[in-house]
Amino acid sequence: MPVSKAHASWNGDIPTGSGQFNAGNNITGGVTYKSRFEDGPGSNPEQLIAAAHASCYSMALASALAKAGFTATSIETDASVTLRPVDGVPTIIKIELVTKGDVPGVDADQFREFAEGAKAGCPVSRALAAVPEITLEATLA
Repeated sequence: MPVSKAHASWNGDIPTGSGQFNAGNNITGGVTYKSRFEDGPGSNPEQLIAAAHASCYSMALASALAKAGFTATSIETDASVTLRPVDGVPTIIKIELVTKGDVPGVDADQFREFAEGAKAGCPVSRALAAVPEITLEATLA
C-alpha cells in the first residue's frame, strides 16, 4: 500500500502569521489563527480531518455492503469536527458523522448495522479513537 504524504509550513507568530499545506496531487490550502479558531476565511486542520473521516467512512461502508452482496448506488457522508479548549488546550472533542445511503435490497435496520460496523472498522475512525465522542446518524435515501 502506498504511503500518504503531506507538507505544511508556518510563517510568523500565531496571531498574525499564516501557514500553507499540500497533500496528494491537488489538495492545497492556507491556514491562519482566524481560520482555525475564529471561523475566519481559509482552511484548518480540522476540516482536513473531517474530509478524511467522511471519505474513509464512506468507502468502509461501501466495502462492508459489497462483502455482504449489496452494491451501493451512492453513499453520502458529512463529518463535523468540533474543536474546543479542554484545560486550556485546543482539543477535538467530538466528530459527528451523518451518512445517507442508496442501497438496493437493504432495509433501514440492516443499513444502520452496516453503518455502525463501518464506523468501528474505518481506519480513520480507529486513528481518531482518542476523540471522546464520535456519533453516527445513518439513513437510507
